[in-house]
Parts: sequence; structure tokens; C-alpha cells
Amino acid sequence: MAPDESVVQIEGPWRHRQVHAGGTRFHVVEAGDGPLVLLLHGFPQFWWTWRHQLESLPAAGYRAVAVDLRGYGGSDKPPRGYDLPTLAADATGLIRALGETGAIVVGHDWGGLLAWTMAVLDAKCVHRLVTVSAPHPVRLRTALRTDLFGQLKASSHRLGFQLPWLPEHRLTRKGGALVGRLLDQWSGPSWPDAETARVYQEAFRIPTVAHCALEYHRWLGRSQLRPDGARYARVMRSEIEAPTLQLHGALDTCILPRTAQGSSRYVAAPYRWKLLEGAGHFPHEEQPATFDAELIGWLSDPEPDR
Repeated sequence: MAPDESVVQIEGPWRHRQVHAGGTRFHVVEAGDGPLVLLLHGFPQFWWTWRHQLESLPAAGYRAVAVDLRGYGGSDKPPRGYDLPTLAADATGLIRALGETGAIVVGHDWGGLLAWTMAVLDAKCVHRLVTVSAPHPVRLRTALRTDLFGQLKASSHRLGFQLPWLPEHRLTRKGGALVGRLLDQWSGPSWPDAETARVYQEAFRIPTVAHCALEYHRWLGRSQLRPDGARYARVMRSEIEAPTLQLHGALDTCILPRTAQGSSRYVAAPYRWKLLEGAGHFPHEEQPATFDAELIGWLSDPEPDR
């Protein structure tokens, strides 16, 4: 039997909430008090990917809120709305539903692409921007077209995800074994352990999660050739005014470091790039102490340098 949404109600030094924003219900996990830090996960994960930061950020004086994105975990799973502009509207609406006019936004993988988008489409809502394993969307678009034997090859899974129903079946059969293999292939050595992989595999088998998660990839792929994708790319060329920290694992085989480098050309504000040695696509989980030191050190700097 497929698991239900209760599998994402994992206990810890945090509290679970349901928050409505823009007509969509989001499952969020919250800890601490202070400036709001919104944590946005990537594929194929859910809020739990930020479990280490849900402890370290409150200890440093921040209010950390990790969300299950549209279609994931305990959040609503509508049939449409998996394009980056809609997802950005979700996240900015969520910030306001949490009682704030803006936040520090930290996004990994798809959450990082979403964070970049928020910083352009609703700039006042993003006080500081942190992207993890996520190039600027225009930089990624360029790499997929020009780096055929590098980033395009590394993104071959996205091409397979364009097919109907078959990818959903592959990701959920045998207890979600493919999810575990993707985590292992994209990470550095010694991560994930079997229990961590099991948690993500179970969460991905919640009914319709696999389909919703793949709709993100399908929009990204198909929009490359459509007017909405061209419009999005034009808008995203606007300079970002929020101070930006970009963190990337040196061993990332999903999003190559050279793809992420060069994103600074789209940032007018102070910008810092940090390559984390020995880490793959999930540095906040693979090396949480190192990651947190970089993140909290940058957040505590009142004038982050370029």
C-alpha cells in the first residue's frame, strides 16, 4: 500500500502547521523566533531535507520555516501550477501568510530555482537570497543548450521525465528504489545512509507526489520551446538587488559546478560564491556543520562582500 501524508509528520524540536496562501494549503515546519528564514527543498525530497538547519538557525536567533512545496509531502497537490512563476507566487504568498512582508530565502535545487525567481518577480519579499546547488535559471537554460557533453548529459534524467506516466511508475515501484539511487548518484561519498534514503522513498510514494514532482521538470523542459519559457527567460535577465550567497558542492554530478558559476552576472547586490569541497548535490545534508557555518556566518555579516 502507498503511504499517506502522515509519513512527513516527523517529530523533532519543531512544530508542524498548515498554512493557506493564494488558495493553496501548505504543510510547513517551524522552529525559533527572529528574522524569518524560508527554506525551500528540491527534488526528490520534502521539508525534512532542512532538519539540521531547523535546529542550527533557531540556535543562531532566526525563525526557520521549511515548507513542502506544491505537490509534495503534506501540501496540496493540484493538477497544475508547476511553472516557476506560479511557484514563486506560492512562496511569496506564504511569507505574507506567515505574518511577514519579506524573508531570507534559502533554496536547494528546484527550491533554488524558485528562490532566484522570487528575487526577480517580487524583489521586496526577498531580503537576502541563498541558493544551494542551483544556478540562475538563465544560466541553466544556456548550459542545457550549449554544454552538450556536460550539463545536458548530467541532466539526461530530465529528458526521460518528459514522458507520460512511465517515469512516475519507475520512481515509485519497488518501494521507491530509484529515488534512493538518485540520491546516492548525485551525492558525495558516505551519504545517504539506508534510513535517510528510506524516508525520502516513502515520502515520494504518497499518492500523486511523483506526478506533481515530475510536472516541475516537464514545465522546465517543454517551456524551452514555448512562448511562456521565452517570456520567463527575458524577465529573469533583470538584475537581482538582494545580497546573494551561492553554495555548491564540488562533487555535484546533477548540476555541475561550472553550470552554477557565472550566475553572479545577474546579481547587482553583494554576491558571494562558495564551493564546498567533498560535497555533492546535497551539501546541507552531506556536510551540515560546514554548510551551517557558511550560511550563518554570511547571514550574521551586516555587509556581505562581493
